[in-house]
This record gives sequence, C-alpha cells and structure tokens, in this order.
Amino acid sequence: MTAKQTIFVNEFTNGILDPEQEMLGPVQDGGHIIAITTPGCWGPMITPCIRGGHEVTKPVYIEGAEVGDAIVILIKSIQVTSIATSSGNDKPVDGRFVGDPFVSVKCPGCGELYPETKIEGTGPESIRCTNCGTDVSPFVFTNGYTIAFDSKRSVGVTLPKEAAEKIARDGHTYMKTPENSVQNPIVTFAPHDLVGTVARLRPFLGQLGTTPRRPMPDSHNAGDFGQFLVEAPHEYGITKEQLEDRTDGHMDINRVREGAVLICPVKVPGGGVYLGDMHAMQGDGEIAGHTTDVAGLVTLQTKVIKGLSIDGPMLLPVPEDLPHLALPPTRQEREAASALAKQWGVKSLEESLPVSFIGTGSSLNEATENGLERAAGTFGVSIPEIMNRATITGSIEIGRYPGVVTVTFLAPLPYLDKLGLTEIVRDQYSPILNN
Repeated sequence: MTAKQTIFVNEFTNGILDPEQEMLGPVQDGGHIIAITTPGCWGPMITPCIRGGHEVTKPVYIEGAEVGDAIVILIKSIQVTSIATSSGNDKPVDGRFVGDPFVSVKCPGCGELYPETKIEGTGPESIRCTNCGTDVSPFVFTNGYTIAFDSKRSVGVTLPKEAAEKIARDGHTYMKTPENSVQNPIVTFAPHDLVGTVARLRPFLGQLGTTPRRPMPDSHNAGDFGQFLVEAPHEYGITKEQLEDRTDGHMDINRVREGAVLICPVKVPGGGVYLGDMHAMQGDGEIAGHTTDVAGLVTLQTKVIKGLSIDGPMLLPVPEDLPHLALPPTRQEREAASALAKQWGVKSLEESLPVSFIGTGSSLNEATENGLERAAGTFGVSIPEIMNRATITGSIEIGRYPGVVTVTFLAPLPYLDKLGLTEIVRDQYSPILNN
C-alpha cells in the first residue's frame, strides 16, 4: 500500500498487542498520526471481553521502520474530550478470573471466559453477563471518586452521590467513549468517597509505544505488570525470558505529555505505533494504582532513526519537566565553569544535553537497574559512569509504582553524535540552550 502523510485512527484492539495482526497504515516516515483514544484502565477492567486491561489503538505501520531501528514520536497535542470520569483503588473479586483479573475474566455463573456483558442499573453490581445475568465485574473500588471537568479542561472537582449517580445513568455521554469502543464506562459504578476535592489537569498518555515481539496484553507490556504473565495459567502466559520481547509501551509516566518526545525500539517490521490510556492528571508514581482515565484526541509525528538499536524507550521531556540538575548550563554558568576550569588546568568542558532512559522491572530497584543498564548499553559505557552522571547531572524519578523509572542525565555530545541523536535532542531543548 502507498504510505500516507497522515492517518486518522479510531479503531481499537481487544486488549492484546499481537504482531501477527494486520496494522493500520502505512504512514510515511515523518508523517502524522491523529488518533481518538478511549479511557484506559477502569473501563476495560470491568469489560471482560477486553483481554488486556486497556483498550488501545490498533498499531500503525511506519514506512521504513525495520527491526533494530528506532522510531521518534513527537507528541504534538493532547486534548481531553471526557466531561467526567471515575477512578480509585481497586480490589480483585475472587472467583471471577483465571490467574489475572486484568487478562482472563471468567463468569462466576456460567463459567464463560471473556463473557460479553450488559449494564443493568448503576453501582458496582451493574455489569452483568449477557449469557446468564450474573454480576461479573472482576474489580470493585476500595476507595473511589467521580470527577467532573470544566469546559476548558483546566480543573476538576470530585462529586457527591447524587451527581455521581446522574453521570452513571448516562456514562457513555459523559465519558465521550468513542463509537468503536466496546468498554463499559466506569462512571456506571458512581463512586463518591471523595467529595469537593479540586485537581488541576495536565493530561498525558499512559500508553505510547511500539508493538512487542509476541502477543501480549497491553497493560502488561512493561517490566512490572509483565511479571504477572510469567508462568501464568491463562493463554497469554510466558516465560521470564520471553518477557524481554516487551517494548515498555505501558509507562504511566506523567512526563509523556504534549511537547515531549519519545524514542521507541522497533521489534517488529513497521514498528506498530499504538497509544491510549490517556490520563487527565497524575502525580509521580500513580500511587493509587489508577488515576483519571479519559477519552481524548492526540496528534503525533513519527520519524525513523536507522540502526539505532535500543531495548526500551528513551524520553525527552519538555524543558520544565527536567530535573534541576539535568537542565543544560546557562551562559552565565558556562562562563563561571570556564573560569574555574582554567584555574584548575582543565583543558576543555564537556558539551552535553539531557536525555531520559526508561527502566522497568518487578520493583523500583530492579527498574532502576534496568534503566542504568539500558543507558550504559546504548552509549557503550559502564554502568558506574551512568550512575555518576545521573547523580550529579540528573535524577532517578518514579514513573509508576511498583516498577517504572526514568534515568535522566546530561549526555556528552559525542555520545549523542555517534547514535544520530544530537539534532533531535538539540531541537527539543533549543528554547533553553544558551540562555
């Protein structure tokens, strides 16, 4: 097929990222993807026919992307379309799943796997098996809330019982779930444990990345959630070694927002760029396990870097999201450093630019080790060197608890030059260079 300059995406997976499934596109190298996204965690979590815990867009084939390359994804815009949503802490319900409530739901009444469902009324018992009528939701809230947004999508306020129930009776309208989405809207549960809480919006994508080498539930395409697939009793169970086929597209890093740049590995022909799980806001760590899942409209631009073989994603945050120590030195700081270098016989100063490597694992410690290893391997240097650079010119920041981090530091220009990254990184930070 002829590659297009721009592709519009409004189709979604059943929760499984499968490299054998036909991709959308192709889109030209340097082209754009405009996508409608569905709400992420909670809606799919109470919709058993969705097998991955999320409902992400069908992957897009990028022209010229071959295994061993990387795809640069520029996040041009993120717009929240939902009027309201619900979220909170989750509790799995025993007897309603096989091994993993995100992946393999079983009706406790008729025993059907991945049953179709219907909504009857509101509240946590409203999701019913179409076949036998049994309450089938594999999750309930331990503490939950319903939140509505202002027309400018700048602030949200959590609602009392009466307002939550009004929204619950017309969930698809208030959540603006796309026409091709099959999820049950989570506002149907009408949670209202928090009332009158004010939260400012800063939307980002919890899911953005490329297709893994093997079929994998979308929410488990990461080193922490992926642990639940190892030796799992359902059809998507894998070995520990096979978990290395992941691409870490499910990051829940709040810095993956409008203006940021993500660099992703290509592990299948065409890359298979997908996105979803938009959140209205989230503090570092997503400590509640979930945040405000919303529908939205996203514009991306993609570019292929030939021969850049990386195991997991790299992130170029917007300048204001950089750790303080990872900000490029100002002109005044360079002048002071030059004077100090001359005093101590240092012949030249490093020129460097900020980069972040994503690390994931079963714990934050393991994720940090993974991020350090990825950085060292990409640049061909030792892990202790990366540890030093991240300590004095960067930071380790939590993306998602329990096991996603960013390892950020100032990388010397020769390191970036060797990989063909200098121009991309310099463009990202040109507004603050030489200030």
